[in-house]
Amino acid sequence: MHRRHFLTAGLATAATPALAAGPGLKLTLLGQALIEHDVSADFWPDRQAMAARLAKADACFTNLETVILGPRAGAPTREALTLHAAGPEVIETLKAMNVRLAATSNNHAFDLGTGGILDTLAALRAAGLPSAGSGEDLARAAAPVYRDTAHGTVALVACATGKVREGGAATSSRPGVNEVRRDASGQVEAADASRMFDALSDAARRADAVIAYQHNHDWEPDMSMVPDWQRVFARRCVEAGAGVFVGHGAPLLQGVEIHRGAPIFYGLGNFIFQTEKPPGAYPPECWEGVLVECEFKARRCRSARLVPIRLNEIGRAGPADLATRGMPALASGAQARAILERVADRSRRLGGRLRLDRGQAQLLGL
Repeated sequence: MHRRHFLTAGLATAATPALAAGPGLKLTLLGQALIEHDVSADFWPDRQAMAARLAKADACFTNLETVILGPRAGAPTREALTLHAAGPEVIETLKAMNVRLAATSNNHAFDLGTGGILDTLAALRAAGLPSAGSGEDLARAAAPVYRDTAHGTVALVACATGKVREGGAATSSRPGVNEVRRDASGQVEAADASRMFDALSDAARRADAVIAYQHNHDWEPDMSMVPDWQRVFARRCVEAGAGVFVGHGAPLLQGVEIHRGAPIFYGLGNFIFQTEKPPGAYPPECWEGVLVECEFKARRCRSARLVPIRLNEIGRAGPADLATRGMPALASGAQARAILERVADRSRRLGGRLRLDRGQAQLLGL
């Protein structure tokens, strides 16, 4: 018999009422996808198992941390070591993993200038992959996008905070990302917040599951910690209509909490991490992460299961092989438990509670 291990903090909440019968909308949330190479099954041994796991969802969501190369690409806006660019074939790699929604609001969207933003949008549309967070102007960058599934409609509203380079933010007349800035007091700018909340409110009227996404680079000195200002913003996104809040930016896992019945995942780390920085440039935990398998019923997230994953820091042919590094596989054993305990500890500080069972973790309180 397997024993269940509980990692909890704070007071227990009342039991959730019995739910209506029938399948809910299953949505899997992934870490960010820094993908620069379409890795074949020969060099990604765990590809089939990962694809099978993700295929259980109606849709998967990630942040595309890569500019798609096209005819309008401008001069690089950063050094080659940290420039993230790839051909359109990487979109097909994500689609093969059941990714059906992607955010494009991040600090790398402008790596090849305004032309790179436009090429990325064109490539995603040609591939039939809805995206949010960047656009031909600010109105389109901030607008919700929708994805219909067999069990309902998913909406996505996306933004980025911190390290958005000059010229990379969308305006009324310029393509770019939906930038959410902070004011002199450290809180989110009122106009930027209102734009996000209005989009979420609109999405909540039309969709069965609404994702609020923020790519944040305004980190605390310890990047595993969640900034207080971001907690305020995330909660207000929930109050505006988000059924789940998802964060990326810091390349590692951060804590989880629940606000008004909606889960807030501040940092899901990496799903694919094909960085060109040498081995050892990132802490070991940046090569570990989780998948979050959510189920929505009656427009609320009723359950969220965290499934640990690991990524290979060293490519298949050795340290110089950067093309096959950073690919995900399901974690197991002691490594799986260590990943989940780390998330549970960071969630405990926020009032979030996880229950560990058989190499996975359930978020309590939904």
